[in-house]
Amino acid sequence: MTTSPFRIGFLVFPDITQLDMTGPWEVLTKLPNSQTVLVWKTRDPVRAGGGLVLTPDTTFAECPQLDLVCVPGGAGMNALLNDADTLAFLRRQAAGARYVTSVCTGALVLGAAGLLKGKRAATHWMSMDMLPAFGAIPVHERVVVDGNTITGGGVTAGIDFGLRVVAEIAGADVAKSIQLAIEYDPKPPFDAGSPEGAGAALTQRTRDMAASRQAERADAVKRAAARL
Repeated sequence: MTTSPFRIGFLVFPDITQLDMTGPWEVLTKLPNSQTVLVWKTRDPVRAGGGLVLTPDTTFAECPQLDLVCVPGGAGMNALLNDADTLAFLRRQAAGARYVTSVCTGALVLGAAGLLKGKRAATHWMSMDMLPAFGAIPVHERVVVDGNTITGGGVTAGIDFGLRVVAEIAGADVAKSIQLAIEYDPKPPFDAGSPEGAGAALTQRTRDMAASRQAERADAVKRAAARL
C-alpha cells in the first residue's frame, strides 16, 4: 500500500536569511517518503540576504495542505509581521498541519499570525524579548518543542531543528543517520556563538550594527501584536 508523502513547506521571501531555510532543508529532504517545497506569494524568484536567488515551487493560492509548515527568519521577515496574505496563509496551513514550525526570527511571524499564544518558543537571541508581545514564552534553547509547535533558535540552530523534527516524525535512528550523512559534528573555532560566550563588548557591538533593523522590527511587532 502506497502512502502519501509527508509534505513539508518552507516559506521564502525577499531578504530571507537563506541558512535559516537551507540548513533544515538539507536535513528534511532526507526524511523518507517526504516532499519538500518552497512557498511564496508568486513563483517569481526571490533574492535572499547576501544575494542567493531562490525560486518558489508553489504559491499561497496553489499550495496543498502541508503536514509541516516552516517559517525561516531574516531581515525580510519584518515586512511579513503585518502582511495580511502571509499571515492568512499561515493560519490556514496551521489549522490542518501536523507541525507548525519556525527557525530564527520566523517565530515572530508565527506569533503575528496568532499561533504562539501560550506556547514556549525559541528565536534569535537578539529578538527573544519580542516573543512575549505575541503571548509566547521565550526559551533560550536551540530547539523548543511545545505540542505540535517546534521552534528553532538563530540561523545555524536550523540544523538542530531539522534533526529534532526528523526524530519526532521518524525516530531517533533516522535522525542520527541523517546527521552522520551530512557529517554534522560541529566544533566551532571560537566560543562566540552566544552572548555568554562572546562577552559583553562583542555582544554590544553586534547589537549596535543591527540597531536599525531591530528598531524597525520592534515597531512592526508592536503593530502586529495590537491586532491580536
